[in-house]
Amino acid sequence: MTATAPNNDSPRVRFPPPIVYVAAIAIGWLLNGVIPLPVGGGFPRVLIAWAFIALWAVITSAAFYAFWSRRTSIVPIRPATTLVVAGPYRFTCNPMYVALASLTVGMGLWMNTWWVILLLGPALMAIDRYVIAREEAYLRRRFHTSYEEYMRRVRRWV
Repeated sequence: MTATAPNNDSPRVRFPPPIVYVAAIAIGWLLNGVIPLPVGGGFPRVLIAWAFIALWAVITSAAFYAFWSRRTSIVPIRPATTLVVAGPYRFTCNPMYVALASLTVGMGLWMNTWWVILLLGPALMAIDRYVIAREEAYLRRRFHTSYEEYMRRVRRWV
């Protein structure tokens, strides 16, 4: 299901959203060098880390494919030509941010530090307030009732 866009404005995201997650990982790694907070768990922790990283890859690939197959831009500063509601967008309005959260947890486990996982909370709050809020406002303007109906059917996160 898709809706055609009535105009050509853009969401005007001020920075690439993955930077927020990368910052959580980098700051967590730096903090761990000063005040170690190891997760522990040895080999099972590493397996769980790879499971989270694999989940990121699967969700991200499916989200990219959903955009590609509908010939609309995945780049947040470009106008959307279609409201994508297929693939992982059937389950969450923000699968790419959910995927990046999964990657962040996986990296924290792989690096054996709670810091990265603890910093995911502030990262998600920043994404929710400064990125998702703008994207939702843009999509409401862009797709009107189609977007409102979609939001009633699908959860914002998971």
